[in-house]
Amino acid sequence: MKTWTAEELQQLRKRMKVWFSKQGRSLPWRETHDPYAIWVSEIMLQQTQVATVIPYFHRFLDAFPTVTALADAPEERVLLHWAGLGYYRRAKQLHAASKVIRDQWEGCFPRDYDAILALPGIGRYTAGAISSFAYDMRAPIVEANTQRLYARLLRLRGQLTERTIQNHLWKFASDILPERSGSGRLNQAVMELGSQVCTPKAPLCHECPLQSLCPTYAHSEQSEIPSPKPSKVYEDKVEVALLVRDEGCRYLLRRCQAGERWAGLWDFPRFDVTSAQSEDELMTSASRQFSDRFGASVCLSDEAMQIKHGVTRYRISLRCFHASVEGSNGNPLEPLRGEDSPDAVWCSVHRLTEVPLSSTGKRIAKHLAGLQR
Repeated sequence: MKTWTAEELQQLRKRMKVWFSKQGRSLPWRETHDPYAIWVSEIMLQQTQVATVIPYFHRFLDAFPTVTALADAPEERVLLHWAGLGYYRRAKQLHAASKVIRDQWEGCFPRDYDAILALPGIGRYTAGAISSFAYDMRAPIVEANTQRLYARLLRLRGQLTERTIQNHLWKFASDILPERSGSGRLNQAVMELGSQVCTPKAPLCHECPLQSLCPTYAHSEQSEIPSPKPSKVYEDKVEVALLVRDEGCRYLLRRCQAGERWAGLWDFPRFDVTSAQSEDELMTSASRQFSDRFGASVCLSDEAMQIKHGVTRYRISLRCFHASVEGSNGNPLEPLRGEDSPDAVWCSVHRLTEVPLSSTGKRIAKHLAGLQR
């Protein structure tokens, strides 16, 4: 592992300052020192690409311009504006933290690092990002892009998730920061360099301002450092979504419960049929599970569409069938348990856009809207 001298660290700061002033992208959250806006951007950017986040960022701040406005909003409205970004737990924690700021900090975002770190959904990286970007605190940051960059600048071997490796990365992240002002700008610069130049594969070393200081480049080990992650093992699942329609062309929606995938969002009734050995078993299993949940028999008809998607460690094949409730005499609301429950509703196609749906629910809704054109 390389040990950096004080002179080399100073060279790094100077070179990064010059490079970022010329090559840094203009992004909306970089044009402000508002901790609330920076916080929203950092939560959205977790596991989501910049280009995807930008329009969501603008719409979210238009809907909730202050932390108090976010805190006062019902969760369902927050989830509706988050729909499409995925990882909905982020939105719930953002909402929960906004209530803490409203209630404990009188709506003013805290300036103390430990107070920021104590907020729901905020870890060491996010606390450091808000502290340095908004307040220019000397707060180190380590995330996906910077840890790859730092590992190469240190010539660190081993899995980045190892505690010893993480300790080295966080120490280096702290060592590079200037003693006085400029920590926020430098943190943005190293994040940019990691994202745009020091990429996981085929890094653009010829464009890197730190090339002559990089031991990994000197030893041509860019493909070896950081160490490749172990291959992820996925489990295949088959699920059925039932597009249950009543006589008024409304579709049955169910709110996902706590502990379930997409908790708090709405979805079409959906059931795991992985164990089914045939088409008949698949349809029988879905019908039986619908009856167990809603207290009514359902008749499946044509298959509407298939969706393949991944969630955590699962690769899911979702088969979507049109369906109707049997024996309803034209009014399928009658036999359904929980018909007046806030967790089961009938919704017309044109109103589906007003409901915070799961990601696959949105794709199904788009398909149904196309059928009505």
